[in-house]
Amino acid sequence: MPHSQNSAPRGRIRIARGASPWLLPTVATAAVSLVRARRSSRWAAAAVPATALAAGMLWFFRDPEREIAQGRVISPADGVVQSIMPWPDGRTRVAIFMSPLNVHVNRAPLAGTVTSVEHVPGGFVPAFNKESEDNERVVWHFDTEFGDIEMVQIAGAVARRIVPYVPQGTKVEQGERVGLIRFGSRVDLYLPKGVEPGVDVGQATTAGVTRLDRD
Repeated sequence: MPHSQNSAPRGRIRIARGASPWLLPTVATAAVSLVRARRSSRWAAAAVPATALAAGMLWFFRDPEREIAQGRVISPADGVVQSIMPWPDGRTRVAIFMSPLNVHVNRAPLAGTVTSVEHVPGGFVPAFNKESEDNERVVWHFDTEFGDIEMVQIAGAVARRIVPYVPQGTKVEQGERVGLIRFGSRVDLYLPKGVEPGVDVGQATTAGVTRLDRD
């Protein structure tokens, strides 16, 4: 069955919730510099980088509509599969690295109920480093048809802020937007015991579209 959130036209792009603290000052600075550039060559010189930065911010914080794929477990993030690791409890961790060029809105990998959303303080080393295991993170747990599913949003060197969209107790559809990580970062998803990964290390993923499990 199609999800209700996909009623918007495909290809439509909006700005991600939680972007305003970074986006509004940048766009305002670009607008002021463009207006004043008409009267001052010094402002004209400043308008070029300010406008370029504002355009970059608008691109980074884009949030395109997606037609959610069918599958038991779908990717929560745009990016590249960084690692696939068996866990001692029988689960498999699929780590997805998100570069600054990716969409940074994350989506629910399965339908279910959010049973916990826990913020864990930590460092801010680049998300592709092993030391990022100790970075700031938000740990999600979903009650799904497979039981408890854990997803972890990990902040990167620049991000320093993860913005959850839904609180504990919320029922979510598969592919529904659940949060934003600002700038480069990583999302880990723990596949339950008995569910084989259907992606490979180095494979590109699209949130809400790429299926992570194998039939």
